[in-house]
Amino acid sequence: MTATPAPFTADDYQARMERAARAAADAGLAGVLVAPGPDLVWLTGYAPPAATERLTLLVLAAGQDPVLVVPTLEAPDAEKAAGAPALTLRDWTDGKDPYATTAPLLDAGGRFGVSDNAWALHLLGLQKALPGTSYVSLTEGLPMLRAVKDAAELERLAAAGEAADATYEEILKVAFAGRRESEVAGDLADLLRRFGHSQVDFTVVGSGPNGANPHHEAGERVIENGDMVVLDFGGLKHGYGSDTSRTVHVGEPSAEERRVHDVVREAQEAAFRAVRPGIACQDVDRVARAHITEAGYGDRFIHRTGHGIGVTTHEPPYMIEGEEQPLVPGMCFSVEPGIYLPGRFGVRIEDIVTVTEDGGRRLNNTSREMAVVH
Repeated sequence: MTATPAPFTADDYQARMERAARAAADAGLAGVLVAPGPDLVWLTGYAPPAATERLTLLVLAAGQDPVLVVPTLEAPDAEKAAGAPALTLRDWTDGKDPYATTAPLLDAGGRFGVSDNAWALHLLGLQKALPGTSYVSLTEGLPMLRAVKDAAELERLAAAGEAADATYEEILKVAFAGRRESEVAGDLADLLRRFGHSQVDFTVVGSGPNGANPHHEAGERVIENGDMVVLDFGGLKHGYGSDTSRTVHVGEPSAEERRVHDVVREAQEAAFRAVRPGIACQDVDRVARAHITEAGYGDRFIHRTGHGIGVTTHEPPYMIEGEEQPLVPGMCFSVEPGIYLPGRFGVRIEDIVTVTEDGGRRLNNTSREMAVVH
């Protein structure tokens, strides 16, 4: 496995905050308001308590220093964040109005990008304090903010992909037949942690007819000989995501099962080969969808071909019809076509791919051929 990467520095976080402020100005926004969540971690390295109702907000705007508004009782932790030297902390105490503290930092008539997971309570509080302001979600206003990864981020994503690959190689060695889906899902979670994941986000084990539900949650169904089994698993390693899918078969598959699997594998390969700078995200989807449609299963491919990945396992950009954003070197996203036959079985094959200067590079490299398990 790869070595632990060097931690991000205050300079790294400063560069990200400056980039976000410039991107906001270029998009015609007065600035960016970032609540606790993945955007705040990416921009500052600070992750406040998950379940806090107290306002924490990073304010970024071109031409002014970054300011992080925090509750006084959490200021000591914020000061320890790797990005803290690159910003100013402004704290507020219980019993005081946090919006009165924040309002002077904002253009009273500005339109701001707001991180998607900001609490409505806090947004409404800002609107009341500054009635002339307006807001747009970052996914809508700055969808590409985190989309292009630098070399250090790509290193972490590659390490997460390598760990997911090692997990898949090991899961092929366990017994499937006669065990519950939840037991195999537990094996996947244990393996992801063994190979360095600090967080497991999902372990989909869809056996037999359950495989026809793309987001099936592993349950108590006992896996049987003759089942097709969709495995989709991932999480975070070194703060960056993994996400891979393979479809295995318990015992020898039928000719139809092999054909469906081949169609998905070929569609996935075609979509991967289409990846290159300058093409639109929707073109990746179109290539995969055209192959599956030509094979007669177009109405059974019921989700987008891919999603971005970074400090979260699902983020922009999305590989779907209507997304005209061109691919740029450093973008990372999944390529995961599938076919789902209700009441029977499903097949999905997924790799994380990064855009290079002249094409694409897979961050998952396990075999995409159907594996036979027992």
